[in-house]
Amino acid sequence: MSTIQSITPFLCFDGNAEEAARFYVSVFNNSAITHISHYPEGSPEPVGKAMVVHFHLKGQSFMALNGGPQTTFSEAVSFMVHCDTQAELDHYWEKLCEGGQPMACGWLKDKYGLAWQIVPAILEQLMKDKDPEKTSRVMQALWQMVKIDIGKIRQAADGH
Repeated sequence: MSTIQSITPFLCFDGNAEEAARFYVSVFNNSAITHISHYPEGSPEPVGKAMVVHFHLKGQSFMALNGGPQTTFSEAVSFMVHCDTQAELDHYWEKLCEGGQPMACGWLKDKYGLAWQIVPAILEQLMKDKDPEKTSRVMQALWQMVKIDIGKIRQAADGH
């Protein structure tokens, strides 16, 4: 018996949902496409074209729909990827940025227009620190970055 997660991100693409899902599962470990539904006869899209793609990224369920050109992404919604090491952060940044656009403070848009935040796991802890000067130093350092440098974030937290 499988458990259905209570909230599943449902992403709409302009004809490339299957391509996007295959790209995402190639970037993240513990990821797979679990099912593809295809457009049937009498649909607005060609018969056999992927309609809905079900996939998991690091154990998290997602669905992707070929919704057409009227469905676009904005950075109002993004996916945050918490990274334990700089190597992990660099991996996700480089892969998701391919053909996309780096933004600021660890944000990027991938080649499909989906926004991602690639951040060190320690950042949340540092931002919750009771010392307001420490959190201010961390924020000042963060605002100077496009891709986040964990070493520089830690140095800022330590006052260096």
